[in-house]
Amino acid sequence: MPPLYREQLLRYLPNLIVRTVGDSGVPPRGTLDPEILVWCEENGFSLITKNRRSMPFHLAGHLSTGHHLPEILVLRRQADVGQVIADLVLIAEAADDDEYLDRISYVPLA
Repeated sequence: MPPLYREQLLRYLPNLIVRTVGDSGVPPRGTLDPEILVWCEENGFSLITKNRRSMPFHLAGHLSTGHHLPEILVLRRQADVGQVIADLVLIAEAADDDEYLDRISYVPLA
């Protein structure tokens, strides 16, 4: 997640736990996507990414091996930061625990 998004999201949801690839206790930068998906599953984290091209392929592979994932949220190109943050807050506060399970959604939602 870009630092600006992280900072803004935590302004609205200060108790939300946000981790970024490369943070302590999180896979390092350069980790392959399939390994990141396993880490997210094992640790109960949603994945927010800009990777539109290969992430659907990686999710399909992850699911085909019997794994699951809370959700993948892909940031749309040239998305308005304010709308992205508003939608992420909405998802965090209002979505059911399994509403986005094993699927990719694009943010902003509309």
